[in-house]
Amino acid sequence: MKFNIIIQFLCFLAVNSIVFGQTIPKEELIFLTSEWKGERFDDGRPKIPDDLLERAKKIGIDDAWTVLENEGYKNQFEGNWKMVHDEVPVVGRALTALFMPSRPDVEKNIKERGISSQGRKGNTNSWPIEVLTKGDVYVADSFGKIDAGTLMGATLATSIYSKSGNGVVFNGSARDLESISKIEGFNAFVRDFHPSFLEEEVLMGLNTPIRIGQVMVLPGDLVLAKREGVLFIPAHLAEQVVGTSEFVALKDQFGFEMVKSKKYSTGEIDSDWNEQLKKEFFAWLDKHPELVKMSKETLNKILSKRTW
Repeated sequence: MKFNIIIQFLCFLAVNSIVFGQTIPKEELIFLTSEWKGERFDDGRPKIPDDLLERAKKIGIDDAWTVLENEGYKNQFEGNWKMVHDEVPVVGRALTALFMPSRPDVEKNIKERGISSQGRKGNTNSWPIEVLTKGDVYVADSFGKIDAGTLMGATLATSIYSKSGNGVVFNGSARDLESISKIEGFNAFVRDFHPSFLEEEVLMGLNTPIRIGQVMVLPGDLVLAKREGVLFIPAHLAEQVVGTSEFVALKDQFGFEMVKSKKYSTGEIDSDWNEQLKKEFFAWLDKHPELVKMSKETLNKILSKRTW
């Protein structure tokens, strides 16, 4: 009996060394993201619904930041990026990668294991691309390296976009800016662009917790990258953040219309709303059901928390 248990344990380790490689075990990822109660990918990564990702593309990053701030999540925003396109947002589920300065013995072992037992190909910066799915955002911590820190060029950018339909966020650099800019719909948030090739870096973590500037990023986080910067939204708060941001946008739209029609003054709209103003707002919502994307349950939850 004891021998059988030992054999089972060794088999578990063998299987998981192949499946996870540079990743953390599924159980650990579920533990770290235990507040998420929805669907997950096979590796345990939270799977935020596609329709919520589409809605997230339309919300304001300032409104989303405010929701997180009010919930006590004060270290979710990182600024100071260079982009390929100013007007193309990058929104999706984080697929994380951790790179470190190369060390010959470690890099040799990582590559040998990746190629022989995991079926990996190419340099380690291409390995995260192999596991991308639609809606993912390749988020990599490359310790801010610029010269020889280019995690992708035009070829890898094309592969990333074909697999994910999305862009990237790199705490590092990229090359081939002119060619990358021709990939319609693709965007990259990087620390800088540089003509060098990637050197002296190795992948040490795939779908593990990483740090991007002042933010802890977990696999499956909702990435909201726009001109202001990048906001990383914990998966379990995604619905609340998106719904509340949509509500604020509706409230603003109603307020603009009231000010333009001169029914209410700017001061009245910007102050706490009285019961009459609230009543008119809800009547306006009833007339424009096509504008309300959130569920009634989410709307009621938002309203129960608001002080107006």
